[in-house]
Amino acid sequence: MSADFRSAGPIRKKRGWIIALVVLIAAIVLVAFHLRGAKQPMRGMPPQVVSVAQAASGDMPVVLDELGTVTPQATVTVLPQLSGYLTEVAYKEGQDVQKGQFLAQIDPRQYQINKQTAQAQLEKDQAVLAQARTDLERYRKMAAQQLIAEQTFADQQSTVQQAEATVKADKAAIAQADLDLAYCHITAPVSGRAGLRLVDVGNYVTASGSSGIVVITTVKPIMVQFGIPQNELGPVLQRFNGDAKLPVTVFNSDNSKQLATGTLYAIGNQMEASNGRVNVRATFANDDEVLFPNEFVNVRLLVDTLHGVVLVPTPAVQNGAPGDYVYIANADGTAAVQKVTLGPSDGKHTAILSGLKPGQTVVIDGMDRLSDGAKIKVAGAQAPGGNAQAPGDDATAARAGGKHGRRATAQS
Repeated sequence: MSADFRSAGPIRKKRGWIIALVVLIAAIVLVAFHLRGAKQPMRGMPPQVVSVAQAASGDMPVVLDELGTVTPQATVTVLPQLSGYLTEVAYKEGQDVQKGQFLAQIDPRQYQINKQTAQAQLEKDQAVLAQARTDLERYRKMAAQQLIAEQTFADQQSTVQQAEATVKADKAAIAQADLDLAYCHITAPVSGRAGLRLVDVGNYVTASGSSGIVVITTVKPIMVQFGIPQNELGPVLQRFNGDAKLPVTVFNSDNSKQLATGTLYAIGNQMEASNGRVNVRATFANDDEVLFPNEFVNVRLLVDTLHGVVLVPTPAVQNGAPGDYVYIANADGTAAVQKVTLGPSDGKHTAILSGLKPGQTVVIDGMDRLSDGAKIKVAGAQAPGGNAQAPGDDATAARAGGKHGRRATAQS
């Protein structure tokens, strides 16, 4: 019995080693199978379906898009130059008036009386002057014969000069009366559009009043004022100081309709500390009067045009860890990341200043799960022997429109 017990111990120990070896082999097989199963789908993953387009060479206008305000060339409040009752108001509200056109009449009777008084005083003083000159001639002859004192002759000369000065003052008073009568007849100082009526016939107006008779606004031509950011000011100044006529186009508030075209007229002389912009003005003929004073508009300033640059659809441009880049579709059916230097954009296309050549094929859609070196398939491509859809077709072009860029925009 003891011999059987001694022989069973080694048997159990050997069986334990066999079980452990079987478990280890099973674990190794399981891990190998798992790794094989995980890698197999990777090798069998289908190519990423993408849309592509070819980079092309073309021109890209560089523009600045800003918010502007329509500013009249002149806004004049017609104020009375003297006091009196209005006897006539000749303009109509909203009427276009010309410079020198009659607007209103102040009762002139008091000023006519003032003129008559000044004329009467002039006649009186002219008579005094004539008498003084006659006496001076008599005194001159008597002084030559030494019949009067020299001082008497000198006093008479002074009397004549005083009378002459009095006559000049009278003539000035008459001129002032004529000016007052002219001020009674109020005319338009500039051409423009009359505003709403501020006074009516029978109102008493004064020279110290601030409301005035009417406000006239010049609307043809008209200005649009907007700001240029300090980072964009350099190219504008360079072109403007070079006597270039920089075109300016204005659109309505929702950017859905073009209103007018004009040219850059003037650049301010200092930077606005509050927003880092320089105020500039553009002039517009406004013959159709589509621009209304104080209206908010969208302004597009054409700064320059880049010629012969590489253009790609804007959706092709990506931004991430590498910076600005595009995916290039290689001939072997793979995608490659290509860093690029961006230029201006018009929303639909973006200029590439460096990193890309005309004719290269770029991915414009299907980049959600795309990575460098990934397999790709052009959308619409068929199996060998079939007809593949050409890159850059109408469907692809429809995807090329993009949101308007804020970097440096360009005109469509």
